[in-house]
Parts: sequence; C-alpha cells; structure tokens
Amino acid sequence: MDKASPSERLWLGAGDDCAIFDGWLVTKDMSAENSHFRLDWSSPEQAVEKCIVSNVSDISAMGGEAALALLGICVNKNWDASVRARIAEAFSKGFSKRGISLIGGDIVSADEGLFSITMLGRAVGKPLLRSGAKPGETVFVSSPIGASGAGLWAFLHGKQEDAEIQDVVSEHLCPKIDEKFGANLVHAGISGGCVDLSDGLSSELNHLALSSGVKIRIEESKIPVHPGAVRLSEKYGVDVREFWLRGGEDYRLLFTSDDTEETLREKGVSAYAVGHVLEGSGVEMISRTGSVERICAAGWSHL
Repeated sequence: MDKASPSERLWLGAGDDCAIFDGWLVTKDMSAENSHFRLDWSSPEQAVEKCIVSNVSDISAMGGEAALALLGICVNKNWDASVRARIAEAFSKGFSKRGISLIGGDIVSADEGLFSITMLGRAVGKPLLRSGAKPGETVFVSSPIGASGAGLWAFLHGKQEDAEIQDVVSEHLCPKIDEKFGANLVHAGISGGCVDLSDGLSSELNHLALSSGVKIRIEESKIPVHPGAVRLSEKYGVDVREFWLRGGEDYRLLFTSDDTEETLREKGVSAYAVGHVLEGSGVEMISRTGSVERICAAGWSHL
C-alpha cells in the first residue's frame, strides 16, 4: 500500500470512528487484560488479533484502508518469556499480513497487560461519517450480528466447551470481518452515515441518529442474527436480543444509503436492510409483535 501522505488536507476532531488529521484517518483502540481479553480464555495470538481488528474496523467504518500503526504494550509482569514472544510475533504478523507498517511505539510493564494501537489509514474517497445519514435512506447492516455477544455469554456461564456453539466462541475470541467493506462502500458511491458495531447495535444506532440529527426506525424481523447466536439462545433459553441488540464487539458496519439491497448488489455490495432514516430524533424498533419500542443505548460501557 502507498504510504505517502494524503493529497487532501482534511481535518475532523473527536466524535467519529476516526479523527481526520491532515488527511489521515486516525484511530486509537486499546485492549485491556481481564476486560477485553483474558489469557485463560484465549491464546496470545487471538488477543492480539482482536485488538488489531478493532482498530482496522474503525478505519473501515470511515471508508478507508489501514496503512500505519504505533503500538504500545504494557506487559503483565507475570507473563513468561514464551507469552511475551508470542505476543510480539503476533503483532508483527498481524500488521504485516495487512500491509500495515509499524512505525513506532513503547513497552512498559505492570500488574496487568494492555495493548494500545494508534492506527492511521487513508480514505479511498470522501470519508464516511456518522453524521451522514439522511431522511429517506435505508439502514443496513453489513453481515449477521450477535456472535460475539453470544460467545461472551458462553464464557461467563461456563458453556464455552459446548461443541454446538464453537462458532460464536471463536468469533468472540478472534473476530473475522470484511476489513475492506467500508472502502468498498466508497468505491460503490455510497455516501450515507456509517459506524462500526463495536459497542452494540443499540448504542451505535443512537450514535448514528444523534450525530446525523435524524430518527432511525428498525424492524426486528429484518435483523440478520448470527445462526450461532440463535442456536445458543434456543438451547439455553436466553433472549437472543441480549446478543445482537445489547452485545458488542461484532465489528460489522452499520450504514445508510438511498439504495435497496438489490441496487447495492448491482454495485457489488452485499448487505441487509434493517430499517429507515426518518425526520426527528432517537431510535425505535418495530418488534416481531408489531409494537413500537424505543431503543436506548444499552451496549458495552467502558466505565
């Protein structure tokens, strides 16, 4: 990937998935031990990959491709030499396979581990923004959601060894996403609002509505729920909404467009229409029973 500075001098401050600094898309996402990852649950390689994905997803949500990274690692004093070496190698391979150049960073040590990435990317066209949603547009989700939330539930309830739900367990530990999806939206001429689903659908819908000054209405029956989340829900009697509406770390994209599913496919983009953008404010959902529910932000909280 070309690492030359962007030709356009664009600027955008805090409040979106990335800032735009002198034309660069810039994001910073951290991953804290025992909060975002646990090495008694995941391998060092999975923990590293998840941290990288969370940053790349932010770049994608703005219609860009990751190019450069600064890496900070707080080493847990109790990690042995093997774990430290595996983490270092995982970051090296994770950046390299994506064409991301590691240009600097820092290493410290403390009682718990922490990964901190500052990532820079280049927009492939006009950046996608949370403030871009317009009344009359359709709301889309890039792919099925709820897997990571279901996987977390499995760990918290001691069901992570269940062979029938290993797909959601794996998705929670090491999410696999279409990292070029946002760039593909820009290439397809999409210019609506966009945000990544890191903190849960309920939270990100509200971010999109508030930033764009619009009302969003979704339909529960149209939500593409990951089949593994449905399977877990049915087996253990858990409300599947806990996974797709209030769960986080799916790292799919939520976006708006004046297209339909069919016209998007004609442009080479596959996505699921889940609702519409309206005049007004807030977020509401038409439930499967036909009732209208107000949707408040109830996803992941960092505090």
